[in-house]
Amino acid sequence: MIVVKVGGSLGIKYDLVCADLANLLKDGHKSVLVHGGSAETNLISEKLGKPPRMVTSVSGYESRYTDRETLEIFEMVYCGKMNKGIVEELQKNGVNAVGLSGMDGRIWEGPRKSAITIVEDGRKKVLRDDFTGKVERVNLELIHLLLDHGFTPVLTPPAISYEGDAINVDGDRAAAILASALKAEKLIILSNVPGLLRDLQDETTLIREIPSEQIEEYVGFAQGRMKKKVLGAIEAIRAGVKEVVFADARIAHPVTSAMTGRGTVIRRA
Repeated sequence: MIVVKVGGSLGIKYDLVCADLANLLKDGHKSVLVHGGSAETNLISEKLGKPPRMVTSVSGYESRYTDRETLEIFEMVYCGKMNKGIVEELQKNGVNAVGLSGMDGRIWEGPRKSAITIVEDGRKKVLRDDFTGKVERVNLELIHLLLDHGFTPVLTPPAISYEGDAINVDGDRAAAILASALKAEKLIILSNVPGLLRDLQDETTLIREIPSEQIEEYVGFAQGRMKKKVLGAIEAIRAGVKEVVFADARIAHPVTSAMTGRGTVIRRA
């Protein structure tokens, strides 16, 4: 079992990801594909007159402030345009894919935050009416039903809160908890960089391997959204996933390349 998470940043080649994954599935692998859609959501939000508001938590993590209107745009892009576009591309490549959100069948479940504390202009500020949360529980019945009948799930946020609200959750961390619940051998996290870089401006500074027992020492190299990818990797490794790879979604054969060690590889000791 392989869980592949492909991000939503600019530059990602979804056609190459889908074609490569299709070849792996034809070779007998089973996989769940998790995807994002941040760049497209930003674009649509601007066009709709609701520009994205990115906020930074007191612990230094950046996220999208998600009020109800933003959530509806988020669902439209992630669950609609992005999800169905990826399903279409997989179907073109002979994969019987099924698009789902984390709400469907309560696949991803967790608490909705009643308020978030952010740092803005050097000061702490509390934001309410926010529809964000964290995945704490994975319900696999629907995923197993699909996999056992030859379908490939294509999964995207949002998740569902315990009270039944849609919640915007981090896709990398959601993919990590999914990988651990599925007892996946590998979690491959694809984005628009070659992996974890010592210098974000220099792609030749790729960190090729991180000993799992030292992974927390490398968090300092992660900037922006990469911080949550590293955090997700830590959670996945600790929960039993054998290997996590940060790899490049802009190249030919991105999944196969990641499986052969191209990128940043973290293996359980």
